Amino acid sequence: MILAGDIGGTKTRIALLETRGRSFSTAVEETYVSREHAGLEDILRAFCARHTARYDMAGFGIAGPVRDGRCSATNLAWRVDSQSLARTLALESVALINDLEATALGVSLVDPKQLLCLNAGDPDPAGHRAVIAAGTGLGQAGLFWNGREHVPFGSEGGHADYAPSSVVEDRLLVFLRAEFGRVTLERVLSGRGLHNVYRFLKSEGPTDEPAWLADELARKDPASAISAAALSGRSELASRALDLFVTIYGSQAGNFALHLMATGGVYLGGGIAPKIASRLQGPLFLAAFCAKKPLEALVQKIPVHIVMDDRAALLGAAHAARAVAGTQAPTI
Repeated sequence: MILAGDIGGTKTRIALLETRGRSFSTAVEETYVSREHAGLEDILRAFCARHTARYDMAGFGIAGPVRDGRCSATNLAWRVDSQSLARTLALESVALINDLEATALGVSLVDPKQLLCLNAGDPDPAGHRAVIAAGTGLGQAGLFWNGREHVPFGSEGGHADYAPSSVVEDRLLVFLRAEFGRVTLERVLSGRGLHNVYRFLKSEGPTDEPAWLADELARKDPASAISAAALSGRSELASRALDLFVTIYGSQAGNFALHLMATGGVYLGGGIAPKIASRLQGPLFLAAFCAKKPLEALVQKIPVHIVMDDRAALLGAAHAARAVAGTQAPTI
């Protein structure tokens, strides 16, 4: 039995997973609002008090850079230490890895039916792979082929500079720079990023914001309200914002594919992609993904899938826990 966690800026998911060969089955799972707790250890104490099942090992994926078993969460005021976690859980060791590194591990563990194909491409089994995930923030990770197997590694590329790829995006950059100074990819490609894109288009006109949508933006999560309004066809302004967001997502996914030479495939993880899958299946995402002259022919052959199973990071964290307990590097 493995205690696994997926720690994000918005929510933290903790589960007990039973191992079945290379696969896992979920015995119990709880979701917590991250900001309502002082830290991960508080959540683990609450979880363990509620569920008394015995666990043999533990692993956690967390949104932030992990170095020497420690992490200061990017979008949370949490400091997480694997040694402290081990003491809290009465274990010899605990696996603590970046959440996108966990997702990268989990991609090969989810049911293949949970991978929605956007581009079949011409996959290279020995090619590197890329994972990019827009959610509360923007996460990126890779899997490099070492000649025998795929080995995951984390990245903080979501905090790299945003580079526009059209005249409209040029103006978006100027709009955001006036407010934030330095504009990172995460300022554009995340839940908050979708709201930023919407605010920019609203400032440009000519489409007006409906009163009912203004009310929803004030009362609800803005990204959810905008995407729902766009997908339902109720707001032209929201639809334009989602289209621009999808285009930027495709462009950055293509950039990351080039950075890693990810001929083994690109996977869209995180919470946003499954919710807007119908729009991602349209022409805008793939057109932006492939618009990489002079290497369009190369990029067109790269498979692209949406990871529809939201347990990918949990499964990857559990896999990392098993690898740490067995003193082996986590590989796929």
